[in-house]
Amino acid sequence: MKKIRKTIAILVGVGVIALLAFACTDNLDVYKTYGFYLETMPVQKRITQGETAEIRCTLVREGDYSEARYYIRYFQPDGKGELRLDDGTLLSSNDLYPLEKMVFRMYYTSRSTDQQQIDVVVQDNYGQYYEVSFSFQNEAVESENNEED
Repeated sequence: MKKIRKTIAILVGVGVIALLAFACTDNLDVYKTYGFYLETMPVQKRITQGETAEIRCTLVREGDYSEARYYIRYFQPDGKGELRLDDGTLLSSNDLYPLEKMVFRMYYTSRSTDQQQIDVVVQDNYGQYYEVSFSFQNEAVESENNEED
């Protein structure tokens, strides 16, 4: 009887070890990339030459990976102006700048009397990106057109 119990205990022990060995896998799911988007407060639509518009931004991330780094750049397909970050950094069109804060402000200063548009792109170090566009109508052009009517 003792021999049967000992044999059963050994078989159970070998079975548990086999189950543990086959249950382990090298395919561990570790996420390094998480989706994100740029949330902004409403931005004014009209601007005059020399006026500055504030753009309040929050980078919303679906997950938090400590090694994720974020960068910002912008393009200006219409009009002419300057875009600054809240730390005073003047952004050059199409240059990539590190984004150190998840909540930040940008300041766009109009330098023309035309309609203006800026496209802001935030990207991470894994190649994902999010783009948002802002359009501004020049108030001076609108008021001149209204005077002619």
